[in-house]
Amino acid sequence: MPDNTVFLEKVKKQGQLEDIYDARDVTEVVFRTMRDLMNTDASDRVESELRQNDGSVPTPAEEQQKEIADLWKDTNPIVSFLSRIRPPLEFDADTFLFRIRQEASLPKGVSPETVVKAIFSATKDELSEERVKEVAEFLPPKIKQMWQQA
Repeated sequence: MPDNTVFLEKVKKQGQLEDIYDARDVTEVVFRTMRDLMNTDASDRVESELRQNDGSVPTPAEEQQKEIADLWKDTNPIVSFLSRIRPPLEFDADTFLFRIRQEASLPKGVSPETVVKAIFSATKDELSEERVKEVAEFLPPKIKQMWQQA
């Protein structure tokens, strides 16, 4: 199992998913959708906080943090490059949830709202209060409310 197991187990349980691999896949889609709304600097700050490594030999907890940051970072080099040079996208809560529904291959009976709240909750546990507030500023109102309630 990957080192981010604790994080993914939270997402799996709260998101009503079958296994941590589903949790990982859905998390990557939600994180991508969130990054699309954020400017590059804010996205980098989130990744940095999720990574939290001072260069010393990482403890198991720090290794887990690194793995969570890897979920945040886009694995597609072309998409990653383009997202760094284009301005943040602007879309509403319905589009946010539509993207999760379409791209995340959710199990039957699991709503996008359920998995988004689960991912938000697990993510907020890893971020400082300052970063939590910063992320909220980029989210459409309904999604921002979900973020604040998670």
